[in-house]
Amino acid sequence: MNIFTSKLLAWYAQHKRDLPWRQTKDPYCVWISEVILQQTRVAQGLPYYYLFLDRFPTVNDLAKANEDEVLKLWQGLGYYSRARNLHKAAKVVTTMHNGVFPSSFKELLALPGIGPYTASAIASFCYEEPKAVLDGNVFRVLARYFDVDIPINLPKGTRYFQDLAQSLIDVKKPSIYNQAIMEFGALHCTPKQPLCNTCPLENKCQSKAKNTIALRPQKIKAKPVKHRFFHYLVPFDNGQNTLLDKRVGKDIWHGLYEFPLVEADHVLTEEELKLHPNLPTWAANATWIKFEDDVITHKLSHQTLHTHFWILEDIEKQLPTPWSEIQNFGVPRLIERFLQKFNR
Repeated sequence: MNIFTSKLLAWYAQHKRDLPWRQTKDPYCVWISEVILQQTRVAQGLPYYYLFLDRFPTVNDLAKANEDEVLKLWQGLGYYSRARNLHKAAKVVTTMHNGVFPSSFKELLALPGIGPYTASAIASFCYEEPKAVLDGNVFRVLARYFDVDIPINLPKGTRYFQDLAQSLIDVKKPSIYNQAIMEFGALHCTPKQPLCNTCPLENKCQSKAKNTIALRPQKIKAKPVKHRFFHYLVPFDNGQNTLLDKRVGKDIWHGLYEFPLVEADHVLTEEELKLHPNLPTWAANATWIKFEDDVITHKLSHQTLHTHFWILEDIEKQLPTPWSEIQNFGVPRLIERFLQKFNR
C-alpha cells in the first residue's frame, strides 16, 4: 500500500463522521444517499434521506409511487432531474431486475441517472468492487496532492483523474478507501481554508510545496449566466380557489407546479404586464396587487431568475385548486419561498 493511501485510511479511522448510510450495505439505501448528496450538503440532505426511506422503504415502494409524489418529497433540494431519474431507475430495477439491485459497476451504470461516480460508490460500498469514486472532493484532494493542472471539467481531465484515482485505491478495502478520500476532501482538504497545518499528507503534498493550493483543482471558465425575467400571477376567485400549471418540456423544473407565468426579456411594469400578449384573458379585469416591490432574485446553476409575484383578486372564472390544498403540490424552491411569506 502506498503512503498516500495508508495515511488517508489512518486519518479516516480517526475522523470519519457517523452517518446512517455508512451503517448499511443495502444498495437501495446507499443509492438514495448518493443521489441526495449530489449538489447537496450532508446537513441539508440528511432529513431528506430519512424522509425518503420512511415514505419509500424499498425500491419497489419508490417504483409504485407517482412522479408528483416523488417531486413533492424532493421539494427544496433542487436539481429535480435527480428525483425524476431516481423514480425511473426504481422502475427499471423493479421490472428488469425483479426488485434486486444490480451488483456490478457495469450493470449499475445502465440505470437511468446513474453515472460513473454513483455506480462506483454503490459497487464499492455494497459489493467491494474496486472501482474508484471521482467526485468534487476527490478531484480536489488528488489535484492538490499531485499538483495536477489539467482542468477537471474537460474530458481529458476526467480521464486523467479517473486513472489516477484507480491507481491509488486499496483493492482489499475499496469501500473504506473511497469513503476515506471523499471524507478527507469534505472535512480537511476543503475548497477554502484547507487544514494544511494538521494535514497528514502535508509532507508529500506537491501543491503545498509549490504554493499552488488555491489554484487546484483547475477548471475552464463556465458558460455565462443566463438572466430570465419571471412574472407570476397568483389568482384568486371569490371562492378562494387558485390556479397552478404543471411545467412540461425540457426547461427547468420539469414536472413541478407553478402559478401562471409571463416571461419577458426584462422586468415589466404593471402597465406593460397588462398589455403583454401572453397575459391570460381572465387576468384583465382582476384587482392587481404587487406582492413585494423589490425584485426577487433566484439563482440556479447557470441561470438567474428575476421575479415578481402579482396577486390577482376577484377573478370572475371558477379556478380549479382550493388554496387550502396548495401544500399538496410539488413546487420549485422559488415558489415555496413565496408561499412561506404569503399569508392567506
